[in-house]
Order: sequence, then structure tokens, then C-alpha cells
Amino acid sequence: MSPDAYLEMAETEAGHWWFRARRDVLRTLLERLALPRRARVLEVGSGTGGNLDMLAGFGIVSGLEMDPTARALSARKTGKQFDIRAGHCPDDVPFNGERFDLICFFDCLEHIADDAGSLARMRDLLTPGGRIVVTVPAGQHLWSAHDVFLHHHRRYSRVSLMRCAAAAGYEVERISYFNTLLYPIAVVARWADRLLHRKHSSGDAIPPWPLNAALYRVFSAERHWLAHAPLPFGVSLFAVLRKREGASR
Repeated sequence: MSPDAYLEMAETEAGHWWFRARRDVLRTLLERLALPRRARVLEVGSGTGGNLDMLAGFGIVSGLEMDPTARALSARKTGKQFDIRAGHCPDDVPFNGERFDLICFFDCLEHIADDAGSLARMRDLLTPGGRIVVTVPAGQHLWSAHDVFLHHHRRYSRVSLMRCAAAAGYEVERISYFNTLLYPIAVVARWADRLLHRKHSSGDAIPPWPLNAALYRVFSAERHWLAHAPLPFGVSLFAVLRKREGASR
């Protein structure tokens, strides 16, 4: 991502409805994984640290982040309580010999040219029975200035994410779209951005508090449904992956 994108993220991820609701959804999903007590957790692409406190509820958290601006913002925000290391996937992963019960790619994989190679690299870092949880933006038809600003390589479909996981040596334990209830609004907003040739996506800034609160409640409510069943479409996708037995390095 660009330095401007990291600065914007640092300013908005604590209060913006999308970040807050996504954390609620992810927390619910992770609670259902029955992770070991004091699990070792790695967030790949930990950015400016917005998910670290949430992940700390599940164990001992480390992070991998390539951008020095993001690492500095994360350290300032979290008081340097987390082990955040410089590096990038798939070629510079500074955790050789360490093992994790949970590895997270939260809206990170779309930033990496070699997405399958990056997932494959993580196989060596998983404990037996460990999982990878991935979230990505969904629907190439939603491509807009938002994706360009964030330096995305692609958006995913359910099929393309499953193919990526299979190519990397994983079985898909769970997969679902989410941010479904607000999907029609997202479609209209992205098409408006495209038609008006906007260089910056609408909806990135924190909206006025009544709207911000309403959007948060709608998106966050999906966690109750996702705890039991998948959703058929949405602005985002998540997948829970396990290393396929017999997968070669």
C-alpha cells in the first residue's frame, strides 16, 4: 500500500464502521476454531496494528509487515507490546523455526503478486492442526479507485480463492462471502466512483456518527449468521484453511 493509505488507515481503523464490524465478525469466526489456550498467532500484513489487540484475546501475537511507516504507526499505537518484524511474502519471512497455531491474512493477500506462493510459504510455520484464516475483497466487477489507491492486484471470487488455496497445498475448511447486507450500497458506490472517474473511493473517510453507527450495526450483525452458515455473496470473502495432508513443500 502507499504511505498515504497507511496514514489514512491509522486515522480511521479504530472508529470506522467497516474496521470495527470486520473485527467483530473475525472475532466470532476465530472463537469457533477452538484454538489452544495461549495459541501462537501471526498476522501477515499487520499494517498499522488495528487487529492486534483483538488477536491478543486468542494468544501470543506476532506480526509481519513490510512497510516501515506502518510498523512505526503500529508501535506507537500499541506501545510496542507485540513482536512485529520487517519482511514480506513469499521471499522474506523472518520466522524460520517458529510455529504458529493461527496465521492470519486479513485483507493482505490481494496486495501480493504471488498469492499462492505466499500461502505455500506459510505451511512450514503452521503447527500440526494449525489454521490459516484469510479475508479478501470479493468481486472483480467491484474494482474501483479504492483498489487502485490500496495497490490491490486483484479481487477474488469463491472459486478463485479456493483455487489459490489448493495450489498452495491447503484444504478449505470453511469459506463464505460476508459484508452481504451492505452489498447493494457498495455496488452503487463503486459504479458511481467509476462513472465519475473519481481518483479516491467514496466511503473511505469516517461518515457522520449516526450513519457510521448504523452501518456498523448492520455489518456487525452478520457475525450471528456466519457463526452457523455461509452467505451467498458479499463485498468480502473469508476462508479457513488447513494444510493438506501430504502437500509437498
